[in-house]
Amino acid sequence: MSQSHPPVMLVDGYNVLGAWYRLMTLREVEGFDAARQELVEVMTNFSAYHGYQTTLVFDAYNLATPGVTEKVTKNLKLYFTEHKQTADTYIEKICAQLYRHPLRHLKRVIVVTSDRAQQMTAVGFGAEWMSAQALEFEVESTFSSVKHRQKPRKESPKRMLGHVIDAETSKRLKKMRKDLEF
Repeated sequence: MSQSHPPVMLVDGYNVLGAWYRLMTLREVEGFDAARQELVEVMTNFSAYHGYQTTLVFDAYNLATPGVTEKVTKNLKLYFTEHKQTADTYIEKICAQLYRHPLRHLKRVIVVTSDRAQQMTAVGFGAEWMSAQALEFEVESTFSSVKHRQKPRKESPKRMLGHVIDAETSKRLKKMRKDLEF
């Protein structure tokens, strides 16, 4: 996919919070807000790394409020549904809009949910489906790969200057360093 048409990822946030062991544990110990914030942080990094335009969708079904979008980064936004709207219906609406778009063949759409009915609907609109558990695996795999590539390379002690120069030169360098100190 080109940069002008980055993949779109729509994530049912509470579905993921209920599927990832780490987030379920955090939710039980520190509450929904802490678990939601952890998911936001994880998806911020994951989306930036892969270049996804990700929307984390959270139900606000019982709150008498309009839908609210919060932009977190250029790659991640949060959407809290409007009163009496579920994450499923919002995701379906976006999939339908993208499906009707004249350039839909240029845009990859990925829907993340473990809800079987939602999976069928997303696939029906031409989107790819990924379970919450598959996303967890992808996130862990990505972070492992990044961590492995960022391991500091240790210099061989034999390549250090102190191991190559003779004792007399080392002594003179120490004296020069001492003379330079104030």
